[in-house]
Amino acid sequence: PGVLYWPDIFGLRPASRQMGKRLAESGYSVLVINPFYRVKKAPTAEDGGATPIPQLMPLMQALNETTHMTDAKAFIAWLDSQPSVAKDRKIGTQGYCMGGPMAIRTAVVAPERVGAVATFHGAALVTDQPNSPHLQAAKTKAQFLIAIAMNDDQRSPNDKTVLKETFAKANLPAEIEVYHGAHGWCPPDSRVYNLPEAERAWTRLLALY
Repeated sequence: PGVLYWPDIFGLRPASRQMGKRLAESGYSVLVINPFYRVKKAPTAEDGGATPIPQLMPLMQALNETTHMTDAKAFIAWLDSQPSVAKDRKIGTQGYCMGGPMAIRTAVVAPERVGAVATFHGAALVTDQPNSPHLQAAKTKAQFLIAIAMNDDQRSPNDKTVLKETFAKANLPAEIEVYHGAHGWCPPDSRVYNLPEAERAWTRLLALY
């Protein structure tokens, strides 16, 4: 089966390639995306997870719901053109931090194709806008794994409840959990990398797929 991997603000770099390779070893055809391909070839963050975020903000701010949707369509089409991707098996998608909304919107543009969505320390999954990812998620046909960072939960404690209610109302299976990791705990080059919690998240991802 094919998997689209949407990285965090640090983009396509050795750490995200390493995670993609690890997933490929479990039998998936993984496309790790450079979300900033319009402006810059990877690596877009010179020092990976140690790059100062203010340097990268303009790259992230240049992307929006429209780019998420058009990119997702194009990348699904590319995955489906690969001989290694089974057309009769659903695609999975995972997103980290800013990649969270991108993963959800991937399932929105291809509801028949995308069967599983995972977000890890996803950013802005619940907003008060009509195009909030959590509202769009309800229009998909996917199963969800939403792994929330402890400090994100402290800042927006209501988000998990809103997410649980939204998925329940849409009748979509969703595992929504607050992990004992800070925002960014999954990628191995992160300043707040948390090995036990990253491994637990990885185990849940494989269970979802």
